[in-house]
Amino acid sequence: MRETSYDVVLYGASGFVGKQTVRYFAERAGAEVRWAIAGRDRHKLESVRAEVGITVDILVADSQDKTAIDEIVSQTRVLLNTAGPFALYGDAIVDACVRYRTHYVDITGETPWVKGLIDRYHLQAATDGTRIIPCCGFDSVPSDLGAYLVVRYLQRELGTNCTQVKAYYQAAGGFNGGTLASALNIFDRGELDLVSNPFLLNPPESIPTDVDRHRDPTSPQYDAEMETWVAPFFMGVVNTRIVRRSQALFVRVASLAENRWQEPYGTDFSYQEYFKFDPPWAWLQSAAMVGGMAVIGGAIAIPTLRSLLESIIPQVGSGPTEQTMNEGWFRCELLGWGSQGQRVRGLIADVGDPGNRATVKFVCESALCLAVDFDRLPGGAQRGGILTPATGLGDVLVERLQRAGMRLEVELLR
Repeated sequence: MRETSYDVVLYGASGFVGKQTVRYFAERAGAEVRWAIAGRDRHKLESVRAEVGITVDILVADSQDKTAIDEIVSQTRVLLNTAGPFALYGDAIVDACVRYRTHYVDITGETPWVKGLIDRYHLQAATDGTRIIPCCGFDSVPSDLGAYLVVRYLQRELGTNCTQVKAYYQAAGGFNGGTLASALNIFDRGELDLVSNPFLLNPPESIPTDVDRHRDPTSPQYDAEMETWVAPFFMGVVNTRIVRRSQALFVRVASLAENRWQEPYGTDFSYQEYFKFDPPWAWLQSAAMVGGMAVIGGAIAIPTLRSLLESIIPQVGSGPTEQTMNEGWFRCELLGWGSQGQRVRGLIADVGDPGNRATVKFVCESALCLAVDFDRLPGGAQRGGILTPATGLGDVLVERLQRAGMRLEVELLR
């Protein structure tokens, strides 16, 4: 990797999540990591630096100022971006990262924007060995790494391919204004049809003929494996697309026409996920979740109700209280089936609000994988493109998250 002034630059460092990435780096990055904070407002960045009590450099650039963004990106090996909505503010940053061969991670869940990155930049980044890895927050690291761990356990420990993985989430916490603004922006851009495509992020040649089998669930259902009622997980429309892209990338051409990764999950692989509720009120809770999401979706489409909704949700730059974030938690249980009938159980879990505390841990450790552990990353120095957490970071990210206190485990079910 080329010589630069910094190993990592945290862009969007004065935002709600951005401030938390600064605290995380101050506590866990280590003295060997050269890092700086960046954003468009020097005064706010100086306030963050003073509040955290650090002496790192401050870099200033509006996300629409191509020259200023180039100046920042050219100085770092890795760019960590928390400034969303990414469809509004992320294009110039990713464009510069591809041109300067700077590795990139972010916390977006905006799959139509990620689709645009794939169309514009995947081939060039793959050729150059530049790792552009969106969706490194709560969406979609647990899903992507969870499916990856289940599949690899079946292959490495049991000698069989995986035919199916299901993920079941439970969580407690709050939303921040940036996440909600990103969701509203997708609606405003008329991209709901894109969002509903289960293979939106897949290379065209990897899309199966039986697409309907992979469509998102829409109603509550009793799950015999979990022995309780489940509902469609509202983040499934993001997470499942990332997992399916991982599956496709592990078997498709990486950069040169003759170079294949040859690490497939298995033929006829499928992935789906749900939100799980515990008895005795599981049916009622699952129905309430589906009904609530329908009401919110309808309200967004009606101007008067949209205005009312926007007046009560957290605004950009705000989010849950410290107590809510500290008391939050998440749990992702996974079930995987082998081609010979074997079953395995995976678990990814941690304390702390998933949309903030867990997201910060995920994205910061992802950036540190690229900055500190690059030589150990899957695929070697030549792997690049618009990647996923599993294809771009893999077992190295698993190890870092475990050392950071997160549970990631897989076991055989007998």
